[in-house]
Amino acid sequence: MKRKQTVLVVDDEEKIRGLVQSYLEANGYTALCAKNGGEGMDLFEKNAVSLILLDLMLPDFSGEEFCRAIRETSNIPIIMVTAKVEETDIIRGLKMGADDYVTKPFSPRQLMARVDAALRRAGDAENSRRRSNRFLQRHDLIIDTEQRSVTRDGKAIALTRDEYNILALLMSRQAKIFTRDEILESIKGGDYEAFDRVIDAHIKKLRAKIGDDSKSPKYIATVYGVGYRIGGTQ
Repeated sequence: MKRKQTVLVVDDEEKIRGLVQSYLEANGYTALCAKNGGEGMDLFEKNAVSLILLDLMLPDFSGEEFCRAIRETSNIPIIMVTAKVEETDIIRGLKMGADDYVTKPFSPRQLMARVDAALRRAGDAENSRRRSNRFLQRHDLIIDTEQRSVTRDGKAIALTRDEYNILALLMSRQAKIFTRDEILESIKGGDYEAFDRVIDAHIKKLRAKIGDDSKSPKYIATVYGVGYRIGGTQ
C-alpha cells in the first residue's frame, strides 16, 4: 500500500489551518499543522514531510525566513499561502525558493490542485534523478545498477559479485583514485584474506573480462603506489 504523503501547514489563523487540514485529509494526505514558525520547524525536523503550505505573516518570524531556513537543507516543495498580494512580494517569495504562491482568500479546491501539481513535479524530478543515477558509463562499458548488470558494446559481461562491486565502485566516482584499502572495504565479506594482492588479482580478472589492456588501458587505470581509477590512455 502506498504511504500517504504528509503536508505541513504553517499558518497562524486557526480557521485557515482547520479548513486546509480537512481538505488535505479528504484528498488522501496526512496533514500536520503549526501556528507559528517555531512549531513548523520542529514538525518539519521530526517528520517525513513531502510539501509545505506556508503563510508569510507568522507571529514569531516571517515566512520568508522560514523558507530560507528550509532551503538551506531541503528542496521540498513550498507553496506560500498569504494575504500579501503585491507583485513584488510574489516575485520575492518565488526567488527565495517557493515553488508556488497562493493569495488569500483562496479556493480550497484550487489549492489542492496546486498541491497535487507541486508533488507531481517533485516526483517527476526525483524519478529523473534516479534514472540518471541508475546507469554508470565509460565509453561503451555500461553498468545498470538496478539490474547489477554490465555490458560492453551492448554485449553482456558475466562478473563475479566482487568483480561487479569493484567496477561499480570505480565507475561511481570516475575522477577519484581508490586505494586498495578502499576497494577492499567495498567487497568485504568474501572468503579471502585481506591483503593488497587480492585486489590486484581481481583487477587483472576484471580487465580480462571487459577487454581492457593494462599497458594501454581504456577503462581501468593503475595509479602506481596508490590504487586504481576509471580512465586510461584511450
